Amino acid sequence: MNKYLLEIAAFTLDGLLTAAKSGADRIELCENPHDGGTTPSYGMLHGIKEVATIPIFPIIRPRGGDFVYSEYEFEVMKTDILLCKELGYPGLVTGLLNEKGEVDIARTSLLVSLAGPMQVTFHRAFDRTSSPMQALEDIIECGCSRILSSGQFPSVTDGIHLLRSLVEIAGERIIIMPGSGLNSGNVKEIAEVTNACEFHTAARKKINGASSPSTMKEVLSFVSVDEDEVRSIRSVLDALA
Repeated sequence: MNKYLLEIAAFTLDGLLTAAKSGADRIELCENPHDGGTTPSYGMLHGIKEVATIPIFPIIRPRGGDFVYSEYEFEVMKTDILLCKELGYPGLVTGLLNEKGEVDIARTSLLVSLAGPMQVTFHRAFDRTSSPMQALEDIIECGCSRILSSGQFPSVTDGIHLLRSLVEIAGERIIIMPGSGLNSGNVKEIAEVTNACEFHTAARKKINGASSPSTMKEVLSFVSVDEDEVRSIRSVLDALA
């Protein structure tokens, strides 16, 4: 088992398979990359489970935008979690806030309980909370296994010192996983400064399809995973270990 765990966000089957063969230890499975990731379809969840060679954590996020959800959206999230549980996934990724920018403790606790024994990662909704240290304690109280965070900045390099503090305060109670803007050029510094042991990135790569033969004259593309970048990050982490 690797000392440093590398999680890759994948939005397609192609991306998942590329990440798995390039050195990823775990996949965060999402759809809709331009919304920051939303819950995969049933077909995706069912089909990918059959070909997965490493652990996959689907994201449970019914839409893009903020993390304050209606009752109907919350019911959808519960249904999706039960589906992931039925399919045998080892974990999932989610996050809920209230209108004050605080962790929605009651709802998050309910989802964690519903998900058991699956692990639950609280995603970067954490970075939108009004008090990160209080949010840390609230998420621990909810029973989550880890927090994905960029240290409350768009890029993890700017939030590196908050992440270091979070790792120190969290101790063995919960895993702090730096992500957002993490790459092969900065992962060494992030690892050394924060003392984190798990890291997250999408390592995005745009794949262009064939040119349309119609009068549309368009080149359709999709988001996949950069194999070389994943291998480079893996190499840096292995060297540190």
